[in-house]
Amino acid sequence: MKIIKKILVLIALIIALPLIVALFLKKDYKVQKSITVNKPKQEVFDYIKLLKNMDNYSPWAKIDPNMKKSYRGTDGTEGFVSSWSSENKDVGVGEQEIEKIVDGESIDFKLRFFEPFTANDHGYLLTNAISANQTKVTWGFDGHMDYPSNILIPLMKFEKMIGDDFSEGLNNLKHLLEK
Repeated sequence: MKIIKKILVLIALIIALPLIVALFLKKDYKVQKSITVNKPKQEVFDYIKLLKNMDNYSPWAKIDPNMKKSYRGTDGTEGFVSSWSSENKDVGVGEQEIEKIVDGESIDFKLRFFEPFTANDHGYLLTNAISANQTKVTWGFDGHMDYPSNILIPLMKFEKMIGDDFSEGLNNLKHLLEK
């Protein structure tokens, strides 16, 4: 009977430990990457504000060439929605809506993921002039995970996972715009 009690206590500790750790972990996360594009700021901004153009540089758009896409509204304006649906779990189902545009400066997106997980996050693209013909482009993403799901933040390694994709996408954008 003592062994069974010890085993039950051990099982309870194994279950409780991650829940206790999660109490002390952050619930918000942020990933952003930047690149310098050798083009004027307004030219770069005018290209990236169109969500349909994102298919030309986004690494996620290239994962599934058979992904279904649909659009609502006027591209490059607040309220425009780009939706996607893919059987590939790395792409899934979701939509991106232009939430706010500051012309020549920034585009904020609402990101809504439906499959393989549900989440509502925030994405953005920023442009900053370095010189008349050089623009720093920053692609970012931030989100929130409630307790106890926040235990997954350090395990999922968002900085590496999403950061590598942002870097690839920004390199694609640079190559595309500098042709």
